Amino acid sequence: MFMDYEELKDRCVAWIRDWFQANGPQCCAVIGMSGGKDSTVAAALCALALGKDRVVGVSIPSNGQSLNEADEICRYLGIRYVNMHIGDVENAFRALGDGMQGLGTDGFTPQTVLNIPPRIRMTVLYAVAQSCNGMVANTCNLSEDYIGYATLFGDASGSFSPLGKLCVREVRGIGHALGLPSRWVDKIPDDGLPGSCPDETKFGFSYDTLDRYIREGVCEDAAVRDKIDSMHRRNLFKLEILHIPAFNPGL
Repeated sequence: MFMDYEELKDRCVAWIRDWFQANGPQCCAVIGMSGGKDSTVAAALCALALGKDRVVGVSIPSNGQSLNEADEICRYLGIRYVNMHIGDVENAFRALGDGMQGLGTDGFTPQTVLNIPPRIRMTVLYAVAQSCNGMVANTCNLSEDYIGYATLFGDASGSFSPLGKLCVREVRGIGHALGLPSRWVDKIPDDGLPGSCPDETKFGFSYDTLDRYIREGVCEDAAVRDKIDSMHRRNLFKLEILHIPAFNPGL
């Protein structure tokens, strides 16, 4: 399916500009910079829509997590940048798990522990935004949202979402239309933690397969199709709770 990514990029830039004009004409965009394609593309779109001086990139690494080139990306884009390490806060939250013993458990579950850093990051982003007249960008894409690969009230949150209705292939297409280096646009997604593996390895299917199923309804592998459908059904509540204003390309 042919896609004019130059035109799609321009429409998204116009949407961001219009959204800020309606909701915060003097505000800046505050973006959590992971070093991945989504935050990179979102930051570049905001810089084009608002001007570089109105975009703040915030890297928020947790224990054992690298910057993943977030600082270099912000320098390349010419936007303002701060690094705020959350290791101590993360440790404090984990220690709170000892209080769970009163409920007959040994502490927070492993999944709970995994979801603590994304929720701390969103708290940090809103603290930065409130302190510098900013609006927090949600940088999730449609592919991730479709299967629930986002933490509720963590990275799934935000005040506006330039990529929320765009599949991974469309985010990459816009990234290339923006002229961003391929090493960032086509970077293999992972969480950047020690011992981590690529997202697609965790899923058991590729983003190409997922995107094709979302856009065209086609997936030849019945087992993969059933898995995608199951993940989507289990996570629909996240999308129902969070109704973030999003650029709608009408695809």
